Formats: sequence, C-alpha cells, structure tokens
Amino acid sequence: MNFSRREMLCRTGLGLGGLALSSLLQAEEKGSGAAHFPAKAKSVILLFQSGGPSQMDLFDPKPELQKRGGEKIPLAIDKFLPGNSDTLLASPFKFHKRGKSGTEMSELLPHLGNIADDLCVVRSMHTGHDNHTEGTIMLNTGKFTIGRPSLGSWVGYGLGSANKNLPGYVVLRDPAAYDSAGSLAWSPGWLSAMHGGTEFNSKGIPVPNLRTPGNVTADARREDLDLLAALNDKHKQQFPKEAELEARIRNYELAARMQTAATEALDLAKETAETRKQYGLDDPASAGYGTRCLLARRLVESGVRFIHVYSDQTGQGWDSHSKLKPDLEKMCKQTDQSSAALIRDLKARGLLDSTIVIWAGEFGRLPVSQNADGRDHNRHAFSLFLAGGGFKGGIAHGKTDEFGYKSIENRVSVADLHATILHQMGLDHTKLTVNHHGRDESLTDSTASGAKVVTELLMTSVKK
Repeated sequence: MNFSRREMLCRTGLGLGGLALSSLLQAEEKGSGAAHFPAKAKSVILLFQSGGPSQMDLFDPKPELQKRGGEKIPLAIDKFLPGNSDTLLASPFKFHKRGKSGTEMSELLPHLGNIADDLCVVRSMHTGHDNHTEGTIMLNTGKFTIGRPSLGSWVGYGLGSANKNLPGYVVLRDPAAYDSAGSLAWSPGWLSAMHGGTEFNSKGIPVPNLRTPGNVTADARREDLDLLAALNDKHKQQFPKEAELEARIRNYELAARMQTAATEALDLAKETAETRKQYGLDDPASAGYGTRCLLARRLVESGVRFIHVYSDQTGQGWDSHSKLKPDLEKMCKQTDQSSAALIRDLKARGLLDSTIVIWAGEFGRLPVSQNADGRDHNRHAFSLFLAGGGFKGGIAHGKTDEFGYKSIENRVSVADLHATILHQMGLDHTKLTVNHHGRDESLTDSTASGAKVVTELLMTSVKK
C-alpha cells in the first residue's frame, strides 16, 4: 500500500517528532541559496532600542546646542506632542573622544566607547514618521504602512535557513511587555508565514507551546496527529493552490525538530561565569537585556540568520518626554555593557566578520525641551551604529545641523540602510522581489524610494 510522505511519517507512531523528518526530505524553500553575489555576512543581530534614543545625548555631540542651551531655537521645527517649548535643551552629558579613531561618544556609554574602533556610527539617519508604531514598522519593514514583510523576513526569503532545526528568524523581546508595534515589526507580511519571526523567551520556558502536556499520552497524541494529517490532506486536495496550509504544516514540522535544537541553543548553563558577568547577567539592571544579547550570540553560532533583540520596555524606556537625564542613565545602564559584550564576544570567537550587529531605535529626539526636562520625537535625524559584517569600524558618517534637528550631509534613509544590509548579505535589493497583486514588491521599493547602497560605510567598495 502506498502512503503519502506525511501519512507514512504519522503512521510510524513517531508522532510530532516523526513529522520533523518530512522537512528534511523537502527541497530548499523558494529563495533559499539565491544570493546574488558573494556575501560578507551570514547573520544579522538587530539590537532594537524601542522608544527613540536621543542622538544629541549619545552619539552626535552638538557644541552649539551646549553653548546656546536655554535660548530660543532659531529654526522652524516640527513638534509632535504637546508640552514642547521653543527653548534649546543642552545635553546634561559630556562627550569624549574614544579609541584610536577618536569617535566622540557620550559619557553614558563607557563600554561601547571602549570598542569605538569597531563601531560604524551613522549620525545622518532620517525616517518617515514621528509616531512609535509607524516609526518602528518603518525601521523594520521599509514603510510605515502595516502588512509589509520585515527585514528579517526578506533575509530569510532570499537566503533560506542555515539550520533546518531552528527558525531562520528569531525574536527575543522583553518578556515583561511588547512595544507599541508588537509582532507587526517581525511580520512576514505577504511572504509565506514560514518567513516570519519566531518568539523565543529569554525567561522561563524558551519556546512556548513546544512540549506535549504531561497529561496527554503518546497514543492520544499520535491519534491527534493522525487526524490532523488526514484533515490537512483533505483540505489540500480541495484547495491545492492555498499556500498558508503548507506553511503551517512546515511550521509544525520545524517545531518538532526545535524540541531538541532550541533547548540546546538557549541553554545558558553552558556559559562560563566570566562570560555571564561580561554580559551583565550579575547585575539586575542589565540582566534581562544581557541575557537576550547572550542568547543572540548562541543563536548566531547555531546558524540562525536574523535575531531581533529588544531593549527593556519598563517605564519610559528610551522615550524621554520628561526626566531625560535619569531615564537615559537607566537605559544606558541596562544596555551599554551588554551591547559591547556581544560585539566583543563575537569578535573573540571569530564571528564578528560574518555577523552584522545593528543598534538602532525608530527615530531621534528634538533639540528643544519638552515638559521642562525631556525631548519629543524627531523623524528628521537620528543616530545608530553598525558593527561587523564588512562595515567600517571607527568612523562617524554623516552630519546633522548645529542643533541635531535635521540630517544635512551624507543623509541615510531607512531604505538606504536596508539596501546596504542586504548587500552585505549577498542580496541585491533591486532584484530581491516577489510578485504581490501583480506588482514586483521589494524591501526598499527602490524605484519609489531611490534607495542606494551606502558604500562609504563598507570596508570594500561596491562593484558598479
């Protein structure tokens, strides 16, 4: 008697674990291994600083702002929320030249300052929206409209998975809360569901809903799976062109394989006490974010393509509408040591050259005061840094005006950033497309956005 592949696996009595074998028999998913040219990087870690870190207090020193703090700003500026004044707010923090490169960075970032020569700081970023949700969606998907695939999804679509036992795209968020965009930031959009981000927990059970409950017997579980396989086959016969079911089946198969692989990858007990201390796991202030950074390194070692790490979501986070000084001190205490430790650790293990680390929020802040001691949202300028993956270290690219309000020199858009990251992964942003409703869609929508690879950030120039 002939059985379909899935029927045979289910009838063997191996249950969910047996289903895992079926994916190993499948051909590579569409897009897998489709790099357009040799890649500089194999993996990406996005350290997402939700809330909008203040560029003029962290990475973009403004002597004129310091000099004229308390005066009326001589520029016409956008004000997003109430409570803004026209009074310039000087930074309460000092900047220092760091490393051999002399990159100026805030005193709030001593650990990142110690690795300044590994950092590619971009001071001329700009984006398209002042609201958190839209800004976050844009930073991750290229536009602020809902429903588009994220950067991590496009990377998975273009390159496939490097480890068939783990998702190609993993999300490590603060277990206490989602940010305002939630899962929209790691959505596959209209790509297959298999390209969406998979949440792993950095606290408690690593992967939710992965284990069969203890009160369910093996026989009962096998019967459930036999029935599910039969229903799936019947549905596929009725709707042969429906891709969602196939994606769901493959996700279940992946879940079976993850029972062992994810547990192994997320087992921090195998890390030395020294390593855990380097990431700040011994300090309650940095332990949560530090754990996620350490897990990100382990996932890179396990072959995960894209890891999305969130900063803590408690309190105002980086969203300093008031109490700028204590809030930034708290957030830098949470993130500075762990972010630097991740880059140091990757470098020590020979992984930094093949891993792109991105530290970024969704937008920046205004140079004027809000609520007396805070700053409002600013889409016209923000700073971020990149490390590894063929990006130049020890540089500060671009320039904002004398107050840090608007990018004015060597401006870099979100689409430019995406095009550059894809390039380092061996993907041409103009060729990585999928037909959606009769239109060839891409991450950068290059025709409309004019996106370009920012060659000045790269160690080797792009061939024309």
